[in-house]
Amino acid sequence: MQKTIKRKHFAPVAVIILTAVLSACVGGQLGKNNSGQYRNGMVVSANADASLVGLNILKKGGNAVDAAVAVQFALAVVYPNAGNLGGGGFMVYRSASGEINALDFREKAPGLASRDMYLDSAGNPIKEKSLDGHLAAGVPGSVAGMVAAHQKYGKLKWEELVQPSVLLARNGFKITARTAKELNREKERFVKFNPLGTALLKDGLWFEGDVLVQNELANTLEQIRDKGNAGFYEGPVADSLVAEMKRGGGIMSAADLKNYKAVWRKPVVGNYKGYKIITMPPTSSGGIALLQLLKSVEPFPLKRWGLNADSTVQVMVEAERRVYADRATHLGDPDFYKVPQQQLVDAAYNKSRMSSFNWAKASLSSDIKAGLLKTPEHEETTHFSIVDRDGNAVSLTTTLNGSYGSAVLVKGAGFLLNNEMDDFSVKPGAPNMYGLLGGEANAIVPEKRMLSSMTPTIIEQDGKLFMVVGTPGGSTIMTSVFQTILNVIEFDKNMQAAVTAKRFHHQWMPDAVYVEEGALDSAATLELTRKGYHIVPRGAIGRVDAILKTKWGYYQGGADPRGDDKALGW
Repeated sequence: MQKTIKRKHFAPVAVIILTAVLSACVGGQLGKNNSGQYRNGMVVSANADASLVGLNILKKGGNAVDAAVAVQFALAVVYPNAGNLGGGGFMVYRSASGEINALDFREKAPGLASRDMYLDSAGNPIKEKSLDGHLAAGVPGSVAGMVAAHQKYGKLKWEELVQPSVLLARNGFKITARTAKELNREKERFVKFNPLGTALLKDGLWFEGDVLVQNELANTLEQIRDKGNAGFYEGPVADSLVAEMKRGGGIMSAADLKNYKAVWRKPVVGNYKGYKIITMPPTSSGGIALLQLLKSVEPFPLKRWGLNADSTVQVMVEAERRVYADRATHLGDPDFYKVPQQQLVDAAYNKSRMSSFNWAKASLSSDIKAGLLKTPEHEETTHFSIVDRDGNAVSLTTTLNGSYGSAVLVKGAGFLLNNEMDDFSVKPGAPNMYGLLGGEANAIVPEKRMLSSMTPTIIEQDGKLFMVVGTPGGSTIMTSVFQTILNVIEFDKNMQAAVTAKRFHHQWMPDAVYVEEGALDSAATLELTRKGYHIVPRGAIGRVDAILKTKWGYYQGGADPRGDDKALGW
C-alpha cells in the first residue's frame, strides 16, 4: 500500500496556471523551431487545460509517466464525458533507452456478475441494462493504473501529480462550448440516475464559459493524493461507491474494489515496412487488430495509388472486414481465454485472408467468417500522447465507454461510473452499443476484463522513437489509428495533416463503409458503389492525438480538430 502523504501548502490555481503559461512562452522558445515543432517535450490531449497540466509537469522535471498521471487526473475533472476516475484503460510505454511495457487497467466484471445478467426471460438482450444505471458499471481501474505506472516509472512525488486536478475541481474551470452542449444533452439521464443531485446538473442550461466547480470530486482527489490506491479503493470513497450501488440496485462490492489490480503485460510488437509497431495486447483487441490490418495491406502499393483513392479504400476495407470477423471470435481476456495472438498477427495468415477478395466486386460480410486457426462507445473514450525531454514516451487511452458512462455519479465522491459491462458479449452474436459482435471468448465471467478496442501505440524507426498515437472512437479506434499511421508512412503527411485527414471505417458487421464528409471524392465513391460497397455518410470518426519525432529531433504534434484537443510543447 502506498504511504500516506502529508498535505502541503499549494499556491492558488490561478497562480499555477499563469506560471505555467508564462513558462511555456519563455521556455518554449528555447526548444521551438520556426515550424511550431518542439525539442524538449510535448503533450497532446483532448482538453487544453489537461494538456497544460501535463506540460507544467514536464517543465518541473517530471518524465512522460509523471505527466501522464497528471493529465489522467486532470481529464477526470475537465473532460467528464470520457476522462475518469470511474473507468479504465491501457497504457503503452517506451523509455528513451528502448524499454517497452504495457499496462492494463481495464475494468473488471463485479464478483456477482453472471453470464446472462442482461437477458430477459426469453434470452434476449435488454440493452439499457448494460448501458445505463448502476448495473452497467464494471470495477474501475483508472486509479490503480496511475498508481502502478507511477510506482514503476514515476520521478516526481505523487502528490505533485494529483494536486493540479484537486485545484481544478475545487476552484472550477471554464467549460467549452462542446462540454456545455453535452451537459445539456445529458441532463435527462443525469436527473434519472442521480436523484440526490450532482455538480453536472444546474438550473437552466450550461453555456460556454460557465465555471464548473466539483467539490465532491475534489474531496475524492484529495483522498487519492494523500493515500494513493487506499484513498479510492478503501475508506470513505469506497464506502460512497458501495452505498451508491445499494441505492441504485448495482452489484459492485467493497471486496470488488479492494481486490482490483492493474496488470503489466508484454506489448504486442510487429513490423510494417521496417517500422517497429509497439501496441497493446489483450484485453485490448486493438493492438492485434492494428497489426493484422497493417500486415494485410503491406503487399499493396498504397503510396502509388494515393490517399483515399478507390483502390486504396477497397484494400483497406477488405482488410478491416476480415480483421473484425477475427476479433469477434478469437479475442478476449487472456487471463480467462487462450488468445491465439501469434497466429493472428502472422504475415502469411493475413495474406491468405486477403487472397479471397475480388477486385471486381465487394465481398459480402455474411460470407466472411473468422479465420480457421490451429488452436481454439457515443464513441467517448479519450486518448493522450506524451513525450518528455529525454525521449520517454507514453501512449494512453482511457474511457467510461459511452459518453458520460452509465450517467451515475457516485454521491459523496463526485465521479462518474462507466458502462463498460456492455463491452462484454452480453449474448454471443448480439451486437453491443457500437454494433460489434462477440463470442464465447468475451462472455461475462466474474472478475473478467471485458474486451476493448483501445489501441495506444508507439512506433520506432531504426531503433529510435518515431510516433506516439491513439484515439477514442469505440469500434472505430483501430481503423482510425491504422489510417493515421498510413497517412504518415505511405502518404508523407506531417503529424497534424495525418490527424486532420478525413477517415472511413468498416467493421465487418454491419456491412457498410462509414465515411466522413469529404473523405472520398465523387469518382472514388462512384467506383466503390459500382462494385457493391455500401457507402454510408456519418459524422466525425475518432479524435486522434499523436506526436511525430522528425529526423531533425523535433516533436511535431497532431491534435484532432474534431474536438477541443490541444498540442502543447516546449
